[in-house]
Amino acid sequence: MFDDKIYNQKMDKTIEVFSKELTSLRTGRANAAMLDLVKVDVYGQAMPINQVASITTPEARMINIQVWDANNVSLVDSAIKKSELGLNPQIDGQLIRLPVPDLSEERRVEIKKVIKSMGEKCKVSIRNIRREANDDLKNLLKNKEIGEDDEKKYEKIVQTFTDNHIKTIDLKVETKEKEIMTI
Repeated sequence: MFDDKIYNQKMDKTIEVFSKELTSLRTGRANAAMLDLVKVDVYGQAMPINQVASITTPEARMINIQVWDANNVSLVDSAIKKSELGLNPQIDGQLIRLPVPDLSEERRVEIKKVIKSMGEKCKVSIRNIRREANDDLKNLLKNKEIGEDDEKKYEKIVQTFTDNHIKTIDLKVETKEKEIMTI
């Protein structure tokens, strides 16, 4: 039998990942989530910064990273410099300060493009899940496990899931773009 809820959950998961990626984008404000996608090569593997240091935002335009192991300070520093965040770390012993500068107009436009492309990738993922669901339906029909009426009914349900998730993505993209363009 066909379980449409599985595909809805997969789409929800895709949106969850997309939302997490959006929070890691740099806006004009300091936000610890900005560092979520930055990985540091320590102990022979790539780890998120929050697994080798504690991250705080003492003020609106500053992120402090307290690195636990002094040997990892330069590794965290270089990982931040290599990331596309455009931030310039200042090292003070085991504390790394990350001043978050105001976004220039061109940087805002760049970030908007990044947001749009992330949104498009997420929509493609959603459509791939829809295609996977429709392929499963065709196989069930071919194997005579469901009838044509059921196939049509489930295709409509999966299309509704797809449409709703695409609307959610568009809304998130629009909201994030407004946030970026607000000075």
